[in-house]
Amino acid sequence: MDREELGAWLRLTLSQGVGNSTARSLLARFGLPQTIFQQTDTDLRQHVSAAQARALCTVPDTWAALVELTWRWLHEADPQGPARAVVTLGDSRYPQALLETEDPPLLLYLMGPARLLAQSPFPAGRCLAVVGSRNPTAQGADNARLFSRALHGAGLTIVSGLALGVDAAAHEGALDVASKGAPAAATIAVVGTGLDRVYPRRNLDLAHRIAANGLLVSEYPLGTPPLPGNFPKRNRIISGVSQGTLVVEAALASGSLITARMAVEQGREVFAIPGSIHAPQSRGCHALIRQGAKLVESAQDVLEELRFTASVPVTAASVAPEQSTDADIAGNDGVGGTMSTVAPETPLLQALGFDPISVDALVARTGMAAAPVQVGLLELELDGRVARLPGGLFQRLAAA
Repeated sequence: MDREELGAWLRLTLSQGVGNSTARSLLARFGLPQTIFQQTDTDLRQHVSAAQARALCTVPDTWAALVELTWRWLHEADPQGPARAVVTLGDSRYPQALLETEDPPLLLYLMGPARLLAQSPFPAGRCLAVVGSRNPTAQGADNARLFSRALHGAGLTIVSGLALGVDAAAHEGALDVASKGAPAAATIAVVGTGLDRVYPRRNLDLAHRIAANGLLVSEYPLGTPPLPGNFPKRNRIISGVSQGTLVVEAALASGSLITARMAVEQGREVFAIPGSIHAPQSRGCHALIRQGAKLVESAQDVLEELRFTASVPVTAASVAPEQSTDADIAGNDGVGGTMSTVAPETPLLQALGFDPISVDALVARTGMAAAPVQVGLLELELDGRVARLPGGLFQRLAAA
């Protein structure tokens, strides 16, 4: 779009008191934003309130600066780096699945490889949201990464929110098996800030990797800081562009449950991985399952429920980490693969179970002295079979 058209769209998004719903009604009536701003206050009052009409007839104070910033952001990008774009409701690159939801944004800011932005960057019917706790258990983070690795290996684009914890692990899992130059994004990160910022800063390197092999997406203008209210709102985009939403771990008050609720409202599938009855991070998933979410134990469960056929042959080797001896998340068959041998059980592993446990509790459970228990836990931790948790707790990993 030219600068005038871009300016009109940005002015519409900045008009105080004029939300997406009102703006879409005006666009349906007048066609383009430029035409809306050609109307008189009297004309506009036939369609909106007096306050909204005044706002539309008043140029926002921040408008000129935002137009200049956005225009430069679009046209001064590093030719060797990711491409940038702003797509509006009428753009063929706007995700059709999101357009069919109740509250699609007026425009989306995009950043990713030029080959993706030159066409429709949101693969229709091939996106899956993977969300969960910002403070997952070690097993939860592994599940997010390995499920995403398997699902992207089968041809799905993984969508998440670039948050710490499960979101980051999901993006990383898809990037683990991303093919350079692939026709579809490995992963899509929908963020709650302007695309000229990265939040949290700890995910800066991850954001760069996504921009090189996937897509960064925001509905918020450049310069928008990480405001708390923006993150729950952006969740409707995560679920809206996806066929379904997989919740890996979530507490009862988790924002992931907002995404799941929005997915249900949008007519999408919701999946949840069960966990320990003692783990707070599992209670949200268990609540979703009680409410009708599909319980899944492997990536294959998700693919079968979505009736999804892999675009390329998938083998266990293509979806599992090289250092792992397991074909799938919990020792089940890999997607298109076979079960491999796991290390034999030890008495200490048997005593651990799968719930977080303290050294004192293990001493009481095994009858061993504290020193041998601590040595055994250290050996298991170094072997990747046990994870150390905050508060002096230990948890057996599912592959152990």
